[in-house]
Amino acid sequence: MTELKQLTRHRAVAAEKQRRSNHQRRAIRTFLPELVQLERLLAEAPEDIQSQVLTRIEVRDLVLPVYRIDIGSLAEDAPVVLLVGGVHGLERIGTQVVIAWLASLLARLLWDDHLRELLGRVRIVALPILNPGGMFLNQRANPAGVDLMRNAPIIAQGESTFLLGGQRLSPRLPWYTGEPEQGMEPESEALKSVIDELLPGRPFSLALDCHSGFGWQDQIWFPYAYRRRPMRRIDSVMALKLLWEQAYPNHRYVFEPQSAHYLTHGDLWDYFYKQVNRQGTGTFIPLTLEMGSWRWLRKRPRQLFQMEGFFNPLVPHRHQRVLRSHLLLMDFLVHAAVSHGNWLPTGDQARMLREAALTHWYREA
Repeated sequence: MTELKQLTRHRAVAAEKQRRSNHQRRAIRTFLPELVQLERLLAEAPEDIQSQVLTRIEVRDLVLPVYRIDIGSLAEDAPVVLLVGGVHGLERIGTQVVIAWLASLLARLLWDDHLRELLGRVRIVALPILNPGGMFLNQRANPAGVDLMRNAPIIAQGESTFLLGGQRLSPRLPWYTGEPEQGMEPESEALKSVIDELLPGRPFSLALDCHSGFGWQDQIWFPYAYRRRPMRRIDSVMALKLLWEQAYPNHRYVFEPQSAHYLTHGDLWDYFYKQVNRQGTGTFIPLTLEMGSWRWLRKRPRQLFQMEGFFNPLVPHRHQRVLRSHLLLMDFLVHAAVSHGNWLPTGDQARMLREAALTHWYREA
């Protein structure tokens, strides 16, 4: 009888552990920490911070919002800084960096009069989680299996790397482009709606799209990804690079066109850059921050056994270091946008900087 009681007790304990384990797994499946953090941040934000839901993405039994946050000037001629994160669901660190910067900005707004004066001269728009469905599923693509950074109707002018450059074979394979000629994915269309509304006709606008990417160094990429020839206003990128290096000579970023590494089909920023150029005479500089993940893997090789570990720093102190290390760059971009009239090249200076850019980045091409 005693043995039967012990067996019954063990079964009861095991059943309770299984119940708790199942409950935890269900909680994980219905819980996106970055989205909760963002919504909490917005709930506590000052009243003059505007937020809206651009679209909603269905995944399993959930409907996840794509948020847009607007901060600063509503003047039609004010420069715009657009911050984007979470384009690839696996690269959670991109979203976390954008949210960390927003949290810092909103905290400073409570006491920093100089910051409030600055925001009266610039408009900041943030889409911290563009691909909430992919992030929830812990996959690079959106829930339909489409890689959003291969989802624009633009074809590479040259040989692209097999699969990596975009493929239309199957959404079961990585880097699937979808059928953008039939319409881009809802996440891409949400970003397009913001760009179409804000950027054409502005004297200056700048975008920073935050990713993690393989490499030892943090890189700043700029168009084009679909061809090896330079973008139209390459002089403005060279001017921005020099401005950053003069102000912060000990930085760790490498500025390069994406085409220096590989060509891709369907790059969103190539597409948006060309669209904005066709519709206005202002300057638009789209940048992609590629945070080098090889350093995290080198210091903690067992991250190789986790898919998330390929793209994100998992050790707490390294994660905190990454979150704070890019705040200065984002502050710099806001100040550069506000003061673009003081450094944006024209005339002979633009021609000189264009020649310098061609020599620096396109000598072999």
